[in-house]
Amino acid sequence: MDWGMRNRLSQLIQRDGRALFLPIDHGYFQGPTHKLEKPGETVKPLLPYADAIMLTRGVLRNCIDPTNTKPIILRVSGGTSMVGEDLSNEGITTSVKEAIRLNASAVSMSIFIGSRHEHQTLINLARLVDECEEYGIPVMAVTAVGRELEKREARYLALCCRIAAELGARVVKTYYCREGFEKVVEGCPVPVVIAGGPKVESEMEVFEFVHAAIEKGAIGVNLGRNVWQSDYPVAMIRSIRAIIHENYTAKEAHDLFVQIKEGKA
Repeated sequence: MDWGMRNRLSQLIQRDGRALFLPIDHGYFQGPTHKLEKPGETVKPLLPYADAIMLTRGVLRNCIDPTNTKPIILRVSGGTSMVGEDLSNEGITTSVKEAIRLNASAVSMSIFIGSRHEHQTLINLARLVDECEEYGIPVMAVTAVGRELEKREARYLALCCRIAAELGARVVKTYYCREGFEKVVEGCPVPVVIAGGPKVESEMEVFEFVHAAIEKGAIGVNLGRNVWQSDYPVAMIRSIRAIIHENYTAKEAHDLFVQIKEGKA
């Protein structure tokens, strides 16, 4: 692995081997998502606690202060929308040259295994890896399921993660599943971060699945809605950060959340 690749990965994955990535790229297919209508304002108070932010070039250029020093994971796939026919029909929307110009530490794209457009998204990943490796830029593959949330079980996720790693992804983002998540991680030879998925009912639920995922081998999270759609987003990100980087239990994280919410921490 060359110096540039190692350097960029070390910006993303911290010295303890863990990572907290904050995605605000949802608008690329959802439009102005609730609480993400003004992404620059949403992310500003959260940036100090994230290890990297994931977003599209449009939002980066227009909403993020160029003096920001947090690593950027640039979302480079798209071409579909919530109102379109098929979310899996994605292509590459941003050049590697642009990623370099924007000083990205990594690029990310979705793959849709088991979908009508599986082949196209996997070939896109392979080509993106080819191009990015030339410049020492890590590619994070996002194992997406479109609207079919029932696909999120261990056997399917293990298949997706392994294929992404085989095609050369340096990091894989996938969903957490209660049953057999350790098998997903064991079968994937590159680091795994978990997605947050749809916003859940309680903060405790988030802390529990983040803690469980770390226990079972994930290196961290790439979690958006459960942070910035919260009524207390800073308290959420600080508490999740404590689980990832300070080995807090879910209960300790929840106690911290309450303290921050009440202005005591």
